[in-house]
Parts: sequence; structure tokens; C-alpha cells
Amino acid sequence: MKYIFLIFTTFIFAQQTKFVDFKTVSGQLSLNAKEKSVSGSVDYQFEVLNPIDTIKIDAKNMEFTKVQLNNKEAVFVNTGKQLQIVNNFQKGENHLTFEYSVKPKQALYFVAIENHEVQIWTQGQGRYTSNWFPSFDDVNEKVIFNLGITYDASYQVVSNGILKEKNSTGNLIHWQYEMEKPMSSYLVMLSVGKYDKKEFTAKSKTPLEYYLEHKDANRFEPTYRYSKRIFDFLEKEIGVQYPWEIYRQIPVRDFLYAGMENTTSTLFATRYVVDSIGFEDRNYTNVDAHELAHHWFGDLITAESSTHHWLQEGFATYYAALAEREIYGDDYFYSKLYDTAQQIKFASRTDTIPVLNAKASSLTFYEKGAWVLFVLHESIGDKAFKKAIKSYLKKYAYQTVNTQNFFDEIRKVSNFDLDKLQKTWLESTVFDTSAANALLSKNKAIQVRLEIDKLKKTPLTEKEAFLKKTLESDIYHSIKEAIVDQLENEKFEVKKALLLIALQTNNIQVRQAVAASLSKIPEDFRTEYETLLDDKSYQTQEIALYYLWRNFPEHRIAYLNKSKDWIGFNDYNLRTLWLSLALSTSNYADNPESLIAELTAFSSTKYEATTRQNALEKLIAFKIINDQVLSNLVGATTHHMWQFSKFGRDTIRLLLKNPEMRASFERILPNLTPDEQFQLNRLLKEIEK
Repeated sequence: MKYIFLIFTTFIFAQQTKFVDFKTVSGQLSLNAKEKSVSGSVDYQFEVLNPIDTIKIDAKNMEFTKVQLNNKEAVFVNTGKQLQIVNNFQKGENHLTFEYSVKPKQALYFVAIENHEVQIWTQGQGRYTSNWFPSFDDVNEKVIFNLGITYDASYQVVSNGILKEKNSTGNLIHWQYEMEKPMSSYLVMLSVGKYDKKEFTAKSKTPLEYYLEHKDANRFEPTYRYSKRIFDFLEKEIGVQYPWEIYRQIPVRDFLYAGMENTTSTLFATRYVVDSIGFEDRNYTNVDAHELAHHWFGDLITAESSTHHWLQEGFATYYAALAEREIYGDDYFYSKLYDTAQQIKFASRTDTIPVLNAKASSLTFYEKGAWVLFVLHESIGDKAFKKAIKSYLKKYAYQTVNTQNFFDEIRKVSNFDLDKLQKTWLESTVFDTSAANALLSKNKAIQVRLEIDKLKKTPLTEKEAFLKKTLESDIYHSIKEAIVDQLENEKFEVKKALLLIALQTNNIQVRQAVAASLSKIPEDFRTEYETLLDDKSYQTQEIALYYLWRNFPEHRIAYLNKSKDWIGFNDYNLRTLWLSLALSTSNYADNPESLIAELTAFSSTKYEATTRQNALEKLIAFKIINDQVLSNLVGATTHHMWQFSKFGRDTIRLLLKNPEMRASFERILPNLTPDEQFQLNRLLKEIEK
């Protein structure tokens, strides 16, 4: 083994892709869930395009052995961030092999679940695959990835591409996956878990695989209700056949985002695994369509830099909206565009970063990016737009692109003023409300919505007849929700009649808007409000149960008896609420200790972060605090989901202001894990300053 500690390269300020083209990589990996580690052998084939003295592979905190270049011992440097191979490289083909091991700090996660089982999954975008597999943080380096993974035979293992081989050795199985086409490293994935799988075939004959944990088997239909339909629609709408060999969708626990478009295998958050009731409030349709659309816009063609990130997120957002339009209709489509227009317009008051900027917000990249495409699509017509999209995808397939590449294809089919479009929509933070409203007004429901908006400051007596007529019409429900929202600050006596009409629509969303709009419920509206407890919506039931319990103490026992068997979404939103209310109701619980134990258990590592946070919020809000609750709260600070860990830290900071709570935290300190002790000690010292 040879080491060189200081290297000055001839291309330090140039992109490596101009000198080296990595073609393929094969990785044979083993995962150790107990150690939370990865190890294996890697085989890269690459071509030197121009003479160079050092090539670099991104690799965070890894250890390397047996590094060979063209079957000879290689001179290499391990910087802790990169594996650098030093040689007098000349033009031609090369072969690099090595072994490595790593305990990833991010990008690959080992999630403990009940019965000592585990789920293992990756998240490369924004986290970098180079934390667990030696690869490339530069999206412009596209490689054909072939991964083999050896793991416990009781689990299923998924990676990118087609499963070519599956071999058993004792209690282990080796899964060999292969890709046919190149992709950027951030799209490399692993998923390990215990799943049921259902297989379908798209109209184009592409194999489709949908996964669910066995405990969720009865949720298959509502979870994947429109998945195949979305696949077939997007292939037709985009005009280019799905560019990969297979498509899978796999829910994983404690996922960092809603979903991730890893090439051939989308991972998504378990919050979208729903039953038929949960579907009404929290369904997978939009995320499903968004991540699939990325398989063209992001996976097939990839933005060359973050400046052009809208070419991925704006496109995926827009095509997801088109898919939802196909499923839910025009009113849904236009109402959603109206809502995002309001969000962008409001954000533009303070957001000074435009779409064509690497630091733009998610709202800008996603929603304003989608608006750019909507404006363009409407302006040049469907035929020209689809022709340009098809040409754009075929011309730049398996390559990286920028905004001008896309505009070049538009110019071939239309004389539309793209310079003006770029200045107005991509380079300005001002939202063009007049142009947006003109396009939205093609929809009759939005015409009415805009009329309602104009009435915001009009006295209720002057607009009541119009609002009543609209509520009683068959217009799209979001317009009726807007009326309920507009009534929120009116005195109850003058709006009661309209709220009754809103309830009588029997539309789940409109009734939910009524539920949320009344934190104070008058006695003469109690009976009508109580009907919300029977709505087929876990979200409505949660809102209604809490507000009724809070407003009518004399009826608490009746409400608790009615809801005692409610569970809710898979984050147990109704069960955790019921437990906290039952414990806070005098003389209700015969055995309060068992209820405290159950609610405390929901805050433990047995459950996902959303459930744990739900339970902890309720335990602390209702002052049900013991050493176990405090230990579980400290445990939140070490979680890989930043939102949950931040909640843990912020909540502990508030509690530490109480001297008794500080003493309690100091008492539990010795019983915590080293990571938990580190986090709590840091917070204790922070308060001392």
C-alpha cells in the first residue's frame, strides 16, 4: 500500500468530467445493522479523455484497502472526503478496484422497528451517496451502477435496476441488481425490509412492483389506488416511453421527505400508507406522480447545476398536476394552481431569490417552476409543447441540461417570446398576478373564487346572498371552503346560517373547514358540530373531538366513550389524542397508569418520529411528565430527521427554564446512551451561559 500526502493536480480548477469519463461500476456490499456499517468491493471502469495526474472519487470517512489500478497496486490518497488515485494517466480505458468500509453519518439509515427488526434505506439527494458508497457528488458524472448486496435471508433487498440473480448461502441471500443506462450518483438506492409485493404491467409492458409491509396489506388498494393509471398517463402525456427497465415503489419508515425518485425504485414516507378513510385527507397520488415524473425530468435528463434545478422540480410538479387533472378533473387542477399562486405571491413579498438561482426556495423551484411551464404550455399550445418536450428528452437523454437547452427546443416549435418569459417568471421574484388570473379564469370555478376574493372587505350583509347561493350550488368544494375561511372573523350569530349550509353540503373538505374555523363552539351549534365526529375523515375527527372536549366539559365523558376505539392514521393521531384527553378528564379513567404507559410508549423508539412527536407534544402539553417521558424526549435529539431532533432540543430548552425539570433531566442523565448524554449535556451547558 502506497500513500502520497500532498498532491497538486493539473486540473484543480477544472471539472473532472472533462478529463475522465467513468463508465460502469460494480459494487458487492455487505450491511451490518448492528454496527450500522457498510463494507464491500468496488470495481470501476473508466476512460481517460485527456492526460491527467489524479482522479477523484467522493468518499466520506471511508477506509480503503487493496486499491488496484489495472490489476496493479495503486498510489492513492484518502483525504477523508475523497479517494484520489495518483498516476500518469494517458488517454484510454482503465480499471480500478478496491475494498472499503464505512459507518455512514448520513445518506444511509438503519431504522430499528419492533421485534428487533430493521429497515435500511438510502437518501442520496441533498445528502450525497458518497457517504455510503464511493461515487460522485457531481451530477454531471453519470455511471451505469450494478450493485450486489448480501443480507439476512428473512429480508427483501432492493437496489436500482433489474434483479439479475438471487443466491442463498446459509442464512444470507445475495441480491444482484444491474442497470442498463447511466445515471447520477445521487439516484443510487438501497432498501432493506420485510415487505409484501404485488406485480403489475404497464400498457407499455414495463414491469411495475408495489411494496407494503405485511401489517399494511389491507391498505394496498387505497395507497396505490391510482399508481398504474398515473404511470400509463405520464407515458402518454410526456410522449416518451418510460426510460428504464422496471419501476418500483417502496414505503420506508422515518423517511426524510415525502418521496425520492431513485432511478427505477421510488422510496416514499409511510405517512402515505392509508386506508380508505385516510385517503380522503392524506393520499399518495401527488407524491406518486411527482416522483414518477422525475424518472424523465431528473433521472433521464439531469439539471447540470442547482441554478437550473427547476428543470427537475418544476417539471415534476407540473406533470404531477397534469396527472391529478386526469384523475380529479379540471376544477381540482385550476384550484391547485390558484392556491400555489397565492402562496408564491405572498412569499414574493419577502423572498428576493428568483427561480434561476441555486439558492431559491423549494416553493420557488417547485411551484413557481410549475407555473412557468403552465404559462408556456397555455401560450404555445398543447401540440407544440408536447413536440418540444419529446425532442428535449430524446436529444439530451442520459445527459445533463440547462435552461437554454430546454428553450432551444421550444424555439423550434414556436416564436413565443422566451426572453420575456425568462425575465418575468425565471429572473424576477415578482409574481405576475394579472397574467396568472387571466389563465386561471378559463375555469368557471376560479371565476367565482376571484369574485369571492374581491368581497373580503365587504360587509357580510351585502354579500350574504351571493355566498349562500354559492354554498348551495354544485360548484367545486374548494370555492365553498374559501367562503368558510372568509367567514372566520365574523360574529357567530351573523354567520351561523351560512355555516349550517356548509355542513349540509356533506362534502368532507367543506365540513372540515367548518370544524377548523370554530375553536369556540356556541351551545346552540353544539348538536350540529357534533355530527363532525361521524365524518369519514381522521383529520376532521381529530379537530372536532378536541374542540368539543375543550368547549363542553359536561359532555366530555360522552365524547370519550364515542371515540375510545379510534386509531386514525398510521401515526395514531386519534389514539394519542384520546389518551391525552382521557387522562385530563376528571374521574374518567379507572386505571390512569395504564393509559399513561400507553401514551408514553407512543413516544418511544418503537414508533416513527411523527407518532413519537405527536405523543410527546400531548404528554408535555397536558403535563403528563415522568422520567421515561423525559428520556424519550432526549432520544428525539439524536434522531436522523432534523425536524424531530429540533423539536426535541427546542422542547428541552423550554423545560429547562423550570428548576425542577432541570433536576429531573440531571437525574436521568446517567441512564442515557452516550449520544443522548452528549446532546443533553450540551443543552444543560447552554442554559448555564
